[in-house]
Order: sequence, then C-alpha cells, then structure tokens
Amino acid sequence: MSSTDDAGKFGDYGGQYVPEVLMPAVEELEDAYERYVLDNEDGFMDDFRARLRDFGGRPTPLGRADNLSARYGVDVYLKREDLLHGGAHKLNNALGQVLLAKYMGKERIIAETGAGQHGTATAMAAAYLDMPCEIYMGRTDINRQRPNVFRMRTHGAEVNPVDVGSGTLKEATNEAMRDWATTVEDTHYVIGSVVGPHPFPTMVRDFQSVISEEARRQSEEQLGRLPEAVIACAGGGSNTMGAFHEFIGDDDVALYAVEAGGSGLGVEEGEEYAPNSASLGTGSVGVLHGAKTKLLQTGEGQIVESHSVSAGLDYAGVGPELANLVDEGRVTPVNVDDDAALAAFHRLSREEGIIPALESSHAVAYLEEYDGDGPVIVNVSGRGDKDLDTVIEESTERDLPEAPDMEVFRS
Repeated sequence: MSSTDDAGKFGDYGGQYVPEVLMPAVEELEDAYERYVLDNEDGFMDDFRARLRDFGGRPTPLGRADNLSARYGVDVYLKREDLLHGGAHKLNNALGQVLLAKYMGKERIIAETGAGQHGTATAMAAAYLDMPCEIYMGRTDINRQRPNVFRMRTHGAEVNPVDVGSGTLKEATNEAMRDWATTVEDTHYVIGSVVGPHPFPTMVRDFQSVISEEARRQSEEQLGRLPEAVIACAGGGSNTMGAFHEFIGDDDVALYAVEAGGSGLGVEEGEEYAPNSASLGTGSVGVLHGAKTKLLQTGEGQIVESHSVSAGLDYAGVGPELANLVDEGRVTPVNVDDDAALAAFHRLSREEGIIPALESSHAVAYLEEYDGDGPVIVNVSGRGDKDLDTVIEESTERDLPEAPDMEVFRS
C-alpha cells in the first residue's frame, strides 16, 4: 500500500491509500481532474453544464411543501433532485465522470452501486455517451432493487452480481476496485459517492455541488434570504456534500446530515455487525476503499456489516470531507431509525404527493425532531419507485400508523 501526506486531505481524513498497481490510474485521474474540471481545459465544464441542462433536465426546482410547513410550523422547502433525469441526484456525478473518461480517451466504464441509483445513472450516461459499461452490485441489493437492475440492463449495461460477504455496497466496491486494478489502461471507474482515494471525494463533490449552487440561488430569489438549515440524508455522502457545499461558508445556515439509525445504534462486536449505518455519528477512524475516514468497525479494526432499510445508505463508511466537517462542528450528524424513515416515506407521499426514495425519507423524517424557526431546505435526493417492493414488504411487517391499509398484501 502507498499513501501520500497531503493529496486530498480533509484534516486527518482522506488521502490515497491504494495498492501500488492503482497509483498510475489515480495519478492520471488527478491530472485529468485538475485540467478538465478545475481549469476547464477544452471547455470540458462548459460541455458538462450544457449536457446536464439538455440531457439531465437541470435546474431542478425548489418548492415549498405547504402541508409539511403547516404540520411543523416552519417553512419547509424541498430541493427536487427526484425530478432529475433518472430520478436521483446520481446523474450529476455519473454524467461528469463518464464525460471525463471520454476526454481522457478511456474505452470502458465500470461502477459499483448499492440502491441501484448510481448504477442506473452510470448506465444512462454510458448509453448517452456510447461507452461500454459494467456495474458491480451485491446480491442482497440486487434482490431488493430489482427495478433498477432491470433499468441498468435496459440501458445496455452488464450487471455483475457480488455474492461474497453481506452482498451490499462494500463488497460491490471491493470487486469494482479489483476490476480497475487489472484494467486501468483503458477503463475508468465511476465511483458513486464522495469516497475513495483522492481525487474522487473532491471530484464527486464538485460534480454534485450544482445542487447547493442552485438551492442557494433559488433560496435568495424565492425566499429573499438563505435558509436557516439544510437537511440531507447521509450514506457515503454524495447528496449530502452536494446539498451542503455552497452553504459551508454561510455560518448562519445549519447543516444536518441524517444517517440511518437502522434498528439500533452501536456495533455488535461478536457478530461483526452494526444494526445501523451511522458512521458519522458513531464510527471510529480507519481506512476503507482508499481513504481514511470514519467507519463502523470492531475494536480490532475489522469493518463490520452495516444495516439500513435503505440500500443506498447501507454502507460502513462515509466521505472524508464530511467526517472532517463533523469534527469541525460545521455539520451536525443526526440519525433516524428504519421505522421513522418508512413513516416519512408514507407521510411525504400522502401529504405532498411525492414518493421519496427511502434514502431521502431519512431526511424528511428528521423534520419530526427539528425545532428551529425555519425556513429549512430538505434535499429529496431521489424518487421512491425503486423502493416500492421494499416498502410494501416492510410496511406489511410493521404496524405503521402512517402506512395505508396493508391488509391486501398479507398472505
């Protein structure tokens, strides 16, 4: 393994902890990121922004949630990333990275996915830009996200099931890393969150920061002021950093990262299992997938299986920049459990006519605990069509007063 002392560091977090065989690819990507993304060489960013508008459908709206505002007594505004082409914020980053791969002369795309939103977005972008694409996905996630698996294959992508371990995002990322290590010359690995070795956390954040760039401008235009708080769910942290980035310098805007509390906090050391995915609030420092960050692990440093009813939040780590912002006190980590997220799914569907992704439902659920004066912006990172099978199954098993009558689904 090799590491650098200052590349992509956020306080004590970040860096490049990768096998030697991957360092040429990481260095090549770092050079391309600086030239094309930071310096707009060959008009890359102009091209990217135009494609986000014409293919992705940006900007997405910021809309007042009248019924939730009345319910909580504060003005609640929803940033509608669910209305982005593909139904989730993931396209912002996937389109940027696949386009960057084209500029770099790469001939093949690989990616990992958990909930399938990143895999779907990457498959869409690869089809749009005529690039062969393979997606690694854990078997557990394949079984609970079947619609997104079908969408990826419909777009022409190969979906490679990962059967080892818990069959979730961590194992899928491991397999994608192994693929990349043997195909670096012609393949670009599209990481889906603000995780991994530098420059991925910074680059993914930059592609996703269009969310907060728009939300900040829309807030000033529509509210005549900045919001009191921005609330976003946090798994790896891509929508979180995208929603927060342009507000970080605004000290009067509170930033809440809502993690998956699952069915309980803490780590069951003997089982090497955490019944949650709350690494920001309860994790400890370690290295995972090429970066130092906060992780769910045993006292001996063994990464544990995580849990969330939401596949997209079911990850034992978190982006290094987000971990540092929590340490600095700029971002407040909070969590809601599976029941609260499911209840919020039904509440937003019934009271606002919006079916949110289970990931986004965690952010919506936190409104039950929020005690500020408002206005607040909640980032609806994706739509919940993909989660309907899970919600039907989980709601049938639980006694949720917010759910519709589930009797018809009981056998």
